[in-house]
Amino acid sequence: MRKALQLKRGWDQQIVFLGPCLLFFLTIVVTPFFLGFYYSSTDWNGLDLDKAVWTGAANWKRIFLNDDKFWESLLFTLRFTVVSVVAANALALLLAFLLMTTLKTKKVLRTIFFMPNVIGGILLGYIWQFIFTKGFATIGELTGISFFQLPWLGTPGTGFWGLVIVFVWQTAGYMMVIYIAALAGIPKDLIEAARIDGARAPQLFRSVYVPLIMPAITICLFLTTSNAFKMFDLNLSLTKGGPGTSTQSLAYNIYAEALINNRYGLGTAKALLFFVAVSLITVTQVWITKRKEVSA
Repeated sequence: MRKALQLKRGWDQQIVFLGPCLLFFLTIVVTPFFLGFYYSSTDWNGLDLDKAVWTGAANWKRIFLNDDKFWESLLFTLRFTVVSVVAANALALLLAFLLMTTLKTKKVLRTIFFMPNVIGGILLGYIWQFIFTKGFATIGELTGISFFQLPWLGTPGTGFWGLVIVFVWQTAGYMMVIYIAALAGIPKDLIEAARIDGARAPQLFRSVYVPLIMPAITICLFLTTSNAFKMFDLNLSLTKGGPGTSTQSLAYNIYAEALINNRYGLGTAKALLFFVAVSLITVTQVWITKRKEVSA
């Protein structure tokens, strides 16, 4: 009897502490998510619930058969993700190795490199928009260097690389901190033993450092991949998907469909496809890198 009372008291305490959080989670996350399945099959402007007309599979047919801009945005997002993930992690790992040395200013430099991650994406985008359009133009006029005279954000090519530069600049500092923590946990005697055995820098990096920091690589690849694929705020503040729709990310395409074109049902259908795509890509990436951890 006493055990039953203790068990009941334990359940009561869990309900008291977890109940409000669970209620908010169900209300804010779970319920809208499942409602999205319904709205994805309707023609709705997002404002009047009584005007949500059931259309069945019409939105899905339109996406797969008559929406070239959606697939162009998907290809742009995939290309942006691959380039940004590789560049951000390579730069972060390089900075981590440099700042693990005996530099007197390494603490200050770590703080400086981490600071862009603290700035919000919208604000950061407008700052870099000013840099690209005004700062670079002024430097180009004074120095005559062609790099600064490029029409940044004005063409599809330079707009793409402008987004990559800002994303990598914002992301690399945070990934650097994770890599520094992983490198700090490597036993120094293991590194010294490898050097005594004649391992050079490339061999040391490939055979010692990479296997031992593979958990950090898994985390950083997951974060950068998901963030790059979901990139919206930089796209909105830097290029607004332009010129035309040449630099429109998938997230911005969904935003424009639902909130600018007032086709909320179609936008919800695209958002569900977006959710599936992000889930498949990130789960596959984690599965691959986790296998490397086990084999290491």
